[in-house]
Amino acid sequence: MLTEQNSALLKKVKHGLKDYTVLIALALIWILFSILTNGIFLKPRNISNLFRQASIISFLATGMVLVIVLGNIDLSVGSVVGFLSAVTAFLQVKVFYDLMPRIFPAMTATGQGIMSTIFTIIVVLLLAVVIGVWQGSLIAYLKIPAFIVTLGGMQLFRGGVLGVTQGKTISPVDSSLVSIAQGYVSKPLGWIIALVVVGVIFFTTMLGRNQKKSYGFEIPVMWKDILKASVISGIVVLYILVMNKYRGIQIPVLILAGIALLISYISTNTRFGRYAYAVGGNLEATRLSGINIKKTIFLVHVLMGVLSGVAGIILTGYVAAGTVNAGQSYELDTIASCVIGGTSLMGGKGTIIGAMVGSLIMASIVNGMSVMNMDIFWQYIVKGLVLIVAVYIDVVSNKQKS
Repeated sequence: MLTEQNSALLKKVKHGLKDYTVLIALALIWILFSILTNGIFLKPRNISNLFRQASIISFLATGMVLVIVLGNIDLSVGSVVGFLSAVTAFLQVKVFYDLMPRIFPAMTATGQGIMSTIFTIIVVLLLAVVIGVWQGSLIAYLKIPAFIVTLGGMQLFRGGVLGVTQGKTISPVDSSLVSIAQGYVSKPLGWIIALVVVGVIFFTTMLGRNQKKSYGFEIPVMWKDILKASVISGIVVLYILVMNKYRGIQIPVLILAGIALLISYISTNTRFGRYAYAVGGNLEATRLSGINIKKTIFLVHVLMGVLSGVAGIILTGYVAAGTVNAGQSYELDTIASCVIGGTSLMGGKGTIIGAMVGSLIMASIVNGMSVMNMDIFWQYIVKGLVLIVAVYIDVVSNKQKS
């Protein structure tokens, strides 16, 4: 009897550890680099830079999760981001810089710059939607494999980058655009945001329990939900505390958090999200159940296009220019982040939060090696090995389940 109880307890412990494997891996990586860099890695300034560096790939990973969940892949995201980044810089420097004084002659130069940024963001996001619609239509309605469409898109939009930039860096972009990617939220406002987030965490925890109860589902014991909410809240408060020791919360991280929470909610609490997982989990059963598969695939790729637009805008502000090499290898980093975060390449499985943690792991590896002044070729080698190991674990896990 005691042996059976011990066995059951061991299974629960293993299951619990499995749920938090990615977070444990992230913590171990941070501890390792902290030791190797004599604590420099965990300094508030470096942690702030780390989160900012991870944000661009995280924007892409939030969309790539759903693409992979469908059983598809998007190899064009890096080139699309680079193209939209180049367009962002081109509009700011070559178009709106001269156009805004004519449209708003009474405005100050600062006001004209802000209007330039607003118009640029609108145009770039609309172009991102068009790109998503185009690729989504080819994949969903013309039934061209996503691998082929996005592989072609990778080449097409990389050519677009060269065409827009003419092989030269486009700069300088307006300071208002730079502030979106490089700015910080004031420290008092950071604590207000922390209080709101903690309140939302506990509210949604209780709401989730009530919903499960109303549907007749099994409800975990109260202390488990409270503990989980407390741990997440503790991480949020710790993050704010560390960031406020430097300059405060980074604006792109705040934007990312809002988008990630929205897409996470959509993926788990709406028909669209459930349909995406259903398509990737069992395509034939989904078809027989009457779900509009084509529409679901189409919308996921449109969403991926929009997120590529957001990433392109943030990237332009981050480097304060449109560059020829913008977005190179982003598709591999994005896919790796998703796989490391637990998204299965077989489809049907993956979480937004997991992908974000995966992108933070990838950024931590690069950042840590940079702090150690290691040659850049080691970064490529280590990232490649990490991706191979993550895919291997995914394959083994799927074999065990089958």
